[in-house]
Amino acid sequence: MIDDKPRVLIVDDEESIRDLLVIGLSHRGFDTEAYATAEEAWSEVGRYAPHAAIIDIMLPGEDGLQLTRKLRQDPELYILILTARDATADLVQGLEGGADDYLAKPFELDELVARLRAGLRRVQRDMPSEAEYGPLRLDDTAHRVTAAGSEITLTAKEYELLRYLLKNPAQVLAKSQILSHVWGYDYPGDDNLVEVHISSLREKIGDRQKRLIQTIRGFGYRLGD
Repeated sequence: MIDDKPRVLIVDDEESIRDLLVIGLSHRGFDTEAYATAEEAWSEVGRYAPHAAIIDIMLPGEDGLQLTRKLRQDPELYILILTARDATADLVQGLEGGADDYLAKPFELDELVARLRAGLRRVQRDMPSEAEYGPLRLDDTAHRVTAAGSEITLTAKEYELLRYLLKNPAQVLAKSQILSHVWGYDYPGDDNLVEVHISSLREKIGDRQKRLIQTIRGFGYRLGD
């Protein structure tokens, strides 16, 4: 359960960014701790027990991607990565490593806060504990997914994405709908986040021909065969 003041771990080697986030988030009702290196932050995680982490990819020593993978041991932790890079490969590495979302520098503090609040929000969904479609089976109680009988490992957001598709089989879902239900906010204009997760999910469930998760050009996606 989230406390009255959610705890946010900030890891960025730029002092100006750390100060901006500490002051800005504190004024908006968050508790924060900020560190310049991944090693410092990791040493305090057990004591601080954050609900969310904001991590810069480019860090001295251990980088933000390595820290993200370690923090992902906690499936309930919301992880937002910050990056000055715009290369898709860097984004994919971050999301595959366990990040839930990303923001490119420079960023607007209000947008970051909106995403942070949405990521911390716990929404109850009216879906049965088990769902099946074609070769896919999701057991929500065991948090287990199989494709054609073989268990597959998904990131937290890939799991939520598949869960949402299974909840709405054969229904065309706009990218804006997917963002709203899976990430918890309306973020028009950036399709990359959904596209990257769809691509990764297809690869893991063996849908390289895009027959199970179908692309509806100009609109979104549909689970169908």
